[in-house]
Amino acid sequence: MPRKKPLPTLENIPVESYAAEGKSLARVDGKVIFIEHAVPGDVVDLRLTKNKKDWAEGFPIRYRSYSPDRTQPFCDHFGTCGGCQWQMLPYEKQLQYKHQQVVDVLTRIGRIALPEIQPIRGAAEQRYYRNKIEYTFGSKEFIPKEKLSDLNEEPLPSGVAGFHARGFFDKVVRIDTCHLQAEPTNRIRKFIAAFAHAHHWPFYDMRAHVGFLRNLQIRLCRSGELMVNLVVGEDDPKKIEPLMQALSEAFPEITTLFYTINLKWNDSIPDLKPIAWKGPGYVIETLEDFSFKIGPTSFFQTNTKQAEILYQITREFAELTQTEIVYDLYCGTGSIGIFLSRQAKKIIGVELIEAAIEDARINAERNGILSTSFFAGDVIDICTDTFFDQHGRPNVLITDPPRAGMHDKLVQKILNIEAPLVIYVSCNPATQARDLQRLAEKYTVTRVQPVDLFPHTLHIENVVQLRLTRSMS
Repeated sequence: MPRKKPLPTLENIPVESYAAEGKSLARVDGKVIFIEHAVPGDVVDLRLTKNKKDWAEGFPIRYRSYSPDRTQPFCDHFGTCGGCQWQMLPYEKQLQYKHQQVVDVLTRIGRIALPEIQPIRGAAEQRYYRNKIEYTFGSKEFIPKEKLSDLNEEPLPSGVAGFHARGFFDKVVRIDTCHLQAEPTNRIRKFIAAFAHAHHWPFYDMRAHVGFLRNLQIRLCRSGELMVNLVVGEDDPKKIEPLMQALSEAFPEITTLFYTINLKWNDSIPDLKPIAWKGPGYVIETLEDFSFKIGPTSFFQTNTKQAEILYQITREFAELTQTEIVYDLYCGTGSIGIFLSRQAKKIIGVELIEAAIEDARINAERNGILSTSFFAGDVIDICTDTFFDQHGRPNVLITDPPRAGMHDKLVQKILNIEAPLVIYVSCNPATQARDLQRLAEKYTVTRVQPVDLFPHTLHIENVVQLRLTRSMS
């Protein structure tokens, strides 16, 4: 086999602007180059990793000069841990680029008429904003090449606690202090790791699929309630019981403590049964004066304060007058529908996951809301003419799909339903733009409001209001 021609390196390339998904953009002889680990304003030497006719991808091998927009990251793990991609940018610049990304993707991918896009709603708190965080225990530590020479001859502990290393399924970045969730998050993680080291218990080996300590989930609510779920890879009461006892005594502020035995080859736990070792088996989180019961596998927006703003915008866009029937698709545990319920005549929630629907019914009951009904199943199958005859056709339809956006069949279903108003809440403006282009057959975008739920990351939420303008009925 002939050797492939090596990809070229490029020198003194000015980085012009932010592209998307954490990459920046430069142009060389009319070709667009997408660059990892660079900031608009940097001047870099690049090594290309892909080189097509009209575009290329690459990464800096040398920084000739740094952008004046750069700032000093506040986390010692920035650049190694992939959790925060943008700490080198002032928060105002992060918001500027996120807003521009929404404008760009809705314009370029959506190719539809748009109103003025409102300035992105930033977060008042840019640290300690996560109510839930997940740590990983592993047998192999990820150490960047530039730090290998710094290691002394003392052996490292045989297990590491932190986050999955980006691009390495079997390696973990050792974390000292994470700034995404308030204490006692770091102290709990370190306590568990130290306890396991003291007892010579193995951390999970992701290649061999053996080991005791595996994952740790911590949820800290604004109510002050604290839930901890320790996931272990061995069904061994002689290890589990003393660790649970020690953890409970060391952190009396834990209101609900679980352990979950995961003997599978993947880390997914919704199909497993967490075992409550202490407490009622749930925590209570609040949005405005609504309260929500959250279990160890329940979905709830990760940034409580910004979720409140996101839902307030959704409620505003819905323009409710207490006479409307609202359909909440992808309703999850019912948080959006419950949040809107006092301004609507009736809320109908639809969700594929039966356990989420059970949570939604419980949450509606605990908030004393009688005007809600929740149904488990596929929207395509549930929302039939017979169903509408029984429950009423929607005046307002809310859709909040996963990152992949809506399936073609669901887009067509929404077009067939012809609700006068559709509110599309998205965590991925690119797939949202694709769906808006499809919905343009009957709907016009009338309001757009981006929201930042995850400071220092590339993620963006966006709320769009659509009005029915071409009914076929």
